Amino acid sequence: MQEIATFGAGCFWGIEAAFRRVPGVLDAAVGYSGGRTEDPSYQDVCTDTTGHAEVVQVTFDPEKLSYDQLLNVFWTIHDPTQVNRQGPDYGAQYRTAIFFHSPEQEAAAKSPSRPSKRAASCVAPWPRKLLRRARFGAPKNTTSATLEKRGAASCHI
Repeated sequence: MQEIATFGAGCFWGIEAAFRRVPGVLDAAVGYSGGRTEDPSYQDVCTDTTGHAEVVQVTFDPEKLSYDQLLNVFWTIHDPTQVNRQGPDYGAQYRTAIFFHSPEQEAAAKSPSRPSKRAASCVAPWPRKLLRRARFGAPKNTTSATLEKRGAASCHI
């Protein structure tokens, strides 16, 4: 049995690499979601005009890893207090976003808890977009596991 979860949390290469290291994750693929342009290229999305977020679509075994556990990983591997950016990367394509695939995922994602220390230290409401599952598109001429293939642990220096 497997389920899918989709998260936007900044540069998708680093997020993909982090999810690939989680036991119970069967696959993690980079792509785009939530935009208005059909089949955008990486260059299109980088213009910050397509409305897409860089996302990682995670396929996981719910008998080994719960969606709540995936959410905890999601909140830990990025800083949700940064609006439309992560580290040196900026633009709406780097926004914090959760694309839910079921009513159960929607309920878990709407939980008012602040699971990360970063989010807990934020006085103002922390930014996030909670969206229905949108079309997922993989980037053209780009493969998953790019950081692993390069021997890198993250995309930030």
